[in-house]
Amino acid sequence: MPELPEVEALKDFLADHLVGRQVVRVLPVAISVLKTYDPPVTAFEGREVTAVRRHGKFLDIEADGLHFVTHLARAGWLHWKDTLPDGRPRPGKGPLALRVALETGEGFDLTEAGTQKKLAVYVVRDPAEIPGVARLGPDPLAEDFDEVRFAKLLEGERRQLKGALRDQSLIAGVGNAYSDEILHAARMSPFKLAATLSPEETRRLYEALRSTLTEAVARSHGVAAGRLKAEKKSGLRVHGRTGEPCPVCGDTIREVSFSDSSLQYCPTCQTGGKPLADRRMSKLLK
Repeated sequence: MPELPEVEALKDFLADHLVGRQVVRVLPVAISVLKTYDPPVTAFEGREVTAVRRHGKFLDIEADGLHFVTHLARAGWLHWKDTLPDGRPRPGKGPLALRVALETGEGFDLTEAGTQKKLAVYVVRDPAEIPGVARLGPDPLAEDFDEVRFAKLLEGERRQLKGALRDQSLIAGVGNAYSDEILHAARMSPFKLAATLSPEETRRLYEALRSTLTEAVARSHGVAAGRLKAEKKSGLRVHGRTGEPCPVCGDTIREVSFSDSSLQYCPTCQTGGKPLADRRMSKLLK
């Protein structure tokens, strides 16, 4: 799933390629991708793009007062085309969900792999009309997101750190991959309760959150949209690297599996050398 660093890079890429250009066609291929109908998606046609923004993991393309907002979900992606194919795309079994064409002949495709169709597109007058945007917590890279504000968010938070970091209403933009990376950098168990952190641990987690995301954004800056997935994977230290040596201590990276996801961690760096039990089978390590 694209997370804050990749969506930030897509935002910058699209700002360079879209602002000042006119949208001539918005062509839905999979109708399920459209989550709003008033105004219709065709209302975006004929307008000039004036800005591209990011709200958590949402991309927001503004054109003359309307907002085309997309959430790529787990298996969605954006593919830029210097020259779009001729003709109208036909619905079928392929991954193409929607196409946006510019007056220049350029444009982009939104695609989604797999059978779980969660890619979402909204056309609204105000992004706050979208429930997922309206409920977003603060952006962790915002200038006013300091350690004091972070500590207040965690006060009384009885969830485990892994779940808290992924909650978009608590902190916007962090998902499964970067929560693993942040916790590894902070040397903390993903199952530790957020409310039990000491002031020193809160400071350590805050610094890991900011540094991990800042470094990932820097790595992604200037990378073409088509190469962002590979760039993300190459920069991950523990997520998706089960069985590989930890780059810090050399211990073997372990995994805990859930019904629809998994987490990775280093026992030596994060859990005092003890492997975590499967969450579904045993008492969690604190």
